[in-house]
Amino acid sequence: MAREYSGLQMHHQLETKRKRLTWILGVSALCILFYVLGAWQTTPSSQYDVYTRVGCDNNSATSDSNDSIQSLANLDFASHHQVALDSSKTISQFPPCDMAYSEYTPCQDKVRGRKFDRNMMKYRERHCPTKQEMLLCLIPAPPKYKTPFKWPQSRDYAWYDNIPHKELSIEKAVQNWIQVEGDRFRFPGGGTMFPRGADAYIDDIGELIPLTDGNIRTAVDTGCGVASFGAYLLKRNILTMSFAPRDTHEAQVQFALERGVPAMIGIIGSMRLPYPARAFDLAHCSRCLIPWQNNGGLYLMEVDRILRAGGYWILSGPPINWKKYWRGWERTKEDLKQEQDAIENVARRLCWKKVTENNDLAIWQKPINHVGCVKEVMCKSEDPDTAWYRSLEACITPVPQVVRSDEVAGGELLKWPERAFAVPPRLSRGSVPGLGVDRFIEDNEQWKDKIAHYNRIIAPLRSGRYRNIMDMNAYLGGFAAAVAKYPVWVMNVIPAHIDYDTLGVIYERGLIGTYQDWCEAFSTYPRTYDLIHASGLFTLYQHRCDITYILLEMDRILRPEGSVIFRDTVELLVKIKSITDGMRWKSHIVDHESGPFNPEKILVAVKTYWTGEATKKKPK
Repeated sequence: MAREYSGLQMHHQLETKRKRLTWILGVSALCILFYVLGAWQTTPSSQYDVYTRVGCDNNSATSDSNDSIQSLANLDFASHHQVALDSSKTISQFPPCDMAYSEYTPCQDKVRGRKFDRNMMKYRERHCPTKQEMLLCLIPAPPKYKTPFKWPQSRDYAWYDNIPHKELSIEKAVQNWIQVEGDRFRFPGGGTMFPRGADAYIDDIGELIPLTDGNIRTAVDTGCGVASFGAYLLKRNILTMSFAPRDTHEAQVQFALERGVPAMIGIIGSMRLPYPARAFDLAHCSRCLIPWQNNGGLYLMEVDRILRAGGYWILSGPPINWKKYWRGWERTKEDLKQEQDAIENVARRLCWKKVTENNDLAIWQKPINHVGCVKEVMCKSEDPDTAWYRSLEACITPVPQVVRSDEVAGGELLKWPERAFAVPPRLSRGSVPGLGVDRFIEDNEQWKDKIAHYNRIIAPLRSGRYRNIMDMNAYLGGFAAAVAKYPVWVMNVIPAHIDYDTLGVIYERGLIGTYQDWCEAFSTYPRTYDLIHASGLFTLYQHRCDITYILLEMDRILRPEGSVIFRDTVELLVKIKSITDGMRWKSHIVDHESGPFNPEKILVAVKTYWTGEATKKKPK
């Protein structure tokens, strides 16, 4: 019986093996059949198309030496991802605008400005076009446009063909603002109140207050001219936000940015400046023609709002040292004395201490807190940082409360450069809801990987190719802090209607920036930035306004051969690319720095070089 059972078992095992082998052979045959069918259906032309789209052609990856995009594999999602966005009717190719628009500043248009009240300079404030007035064309560069000089040479020179305006070289010839030398402008560093040059003028200030010990890092220059004051403060590690209106001094802010110096079109009029409270360590006015004593000291109260506790205000020019200059200023002694007395009175009401008046300079210091300060004129508004289209108020902006009389309101800051990566007081004190110390530290760590990745996919940031950089959605300012060691500066922009306001945090890090609603144009001239960074911006704005106009605005402010880095979802980047392909940009999508499995991707774009044709047609 035992032998009989053993034979049945062996037969069963052989039958099982036979069935298994038959199953394996059958599956293999099916696989081979479907592979052959698939290979037969795939034509050579479609295979070539796939390889072309993913960038497997080595020649195409390096075809244009002007592109700063490196030879990483392009990711193509065009046939697989679609998303409906608020964007204009598709235009395959945007035409160039007329050359009359070459220096067009949409929200500071002089023709539109004339329609507004001249009281408090309202006609020179921001007045943006309606959607029906917005241009659907590309702002052209001048016919002989050249790549600007690299920093630091750009501080002293700019090409005449890039900004063909000689008016300032004639009007300000005696003051040495700017000179024409052949095919270029030279900036001697002069100014109305510093005939020996900005460098010597700043040395004079340095004899009165400490400028080089790291305590003063951020400055604001009101009525900046061609920004020589800010240009020469840079060598002392002081970063200056210079601003001036678009007025009879043609293109002064454009000259500043062409030099590689931070600047914006702006004016103290009826609205708050687009900066948070307690932003600047130093404020400066050198014959800036602002009537500080008017309207109950309203303009000085705005300077007080944006000045950090313990910060300085420097005034040179009328009425300071009026006993010496009253004849040259063509004003009476009585008028100038009355003006200075009025300024002194406003300063006392603000609890400022006059540090010194020495020759042509007068310096005041804001108190470190408001202990003992008269409180009956304090502002009642809850958020002193609110500044986007917010009217000026005739009151003193309160500073955070303190326990001791020697305590710095809002928290004491470390010296530069340590303060760039130190935890800002606004975060350590919980002033920004939803953001804390841990998130700040994490963000700084992430930016190490991001910058390393950027240096692979665009021209290295240390190369000198980029000088003026804009971060359109700056968050905590991590990008600007991470590149502070390179020869660049960053305009950190915080969207005006975002849920969290971090611009005050950015200033506490020793960086500069502004508020902006990207449904409107930025307060700058065309061709003023070398690199634009836009992380998550279009997720934020995709349902707020037409993204086509945001991209056209980016094209307006980007220099020829400038670069753009977009970070967003694949769906949005595909849509963005479909629009920028019609703007004479070259672009491709690459993986996130953490690898291909991260859903966020990066679109790298370069604006190609092209110029307009010389015409005399005037805009309507």
